[in-house]
Amino acid sequence: MEMTPDDTIVFVLAGFAINATILFTWIVMAILTIVSVLITRNLRPEVPPNRWRTTLEAIVLTIQGQIDEISARPDRRLLYFTGTLFLFIVTSNLLMIIPGWHSPTGSLSTTAALALAVLVAVPLFGISSRGIGGYLHSYLEPNVIMLPFNIISEFSRGISLAIRLYGNVMSGAVIGAILLGVAPFFFPVVMDLLGLLTGVIQAYIFAILATVYISSTTAPPDTQPESTTAKEQT
Repeated sequence: MEMTPDDTIVFVLAGFAINATILFTWIVMAILTIVSVLITRNLRPEVPPNRWRTTLEAIVLTIQGQIDEISARPDRRLLYFTGTLFLFIVTSNLLMIIPGWHSPTGSLSTTAALALAVLVAVPLFGISSRGIGGYLHSYLEPNVIMLPFNIISEFSRGISLAIRLYGNVMSGAVIGAILLGVAPFFFPVVMDLLGLLTGVIQAYIFAILATVYISSTTAPPDTQPESTTAKEQT
């Protein structure tokens, strides 16, 4: 059994080996782009919304509501960033019910890239919100002695995000393979249903943690998000 889609080479393009991780990442990106274009192509006030547009608006409003509950200083750009993370991860995971699908989130390289995106976004949002001086000063809080610990904490967040998502996806794949060997005619249905549920939960937790980390940086020093500790323990 292949433990990661990185091991599956699909084809070679211009001398570069395209593995399943890259290929299915492109497919997810194409699906999200095409669906968004099709749903919003008639996005005008005089055009009544159809059920697809209503569904998309409900998803966006739900994500925005979650961000508003966490962030002390709501930022529209945070919706674009964490919303994209959520949609990419949940789409990758939900498509696992398709035979032959290799979820990109089952690769440590993908989860590490997503975590790296969060690590880069944290200082960018922090500098944009508090200025470069205010952001750098946050590493000295509550005193200068905490500087190395704050830096280590910043990087450990990214590692935690990557390992958490990768571990959840791969543990589900391993358990599914074991159950298929025990009862191949019954457990596939159960595992498909369980995969749908866990795929949504994994995407939700990743997006929420990313929102908490970014919000803790953009919030004023005296109004840190109250839910930070609780969310990190989820």
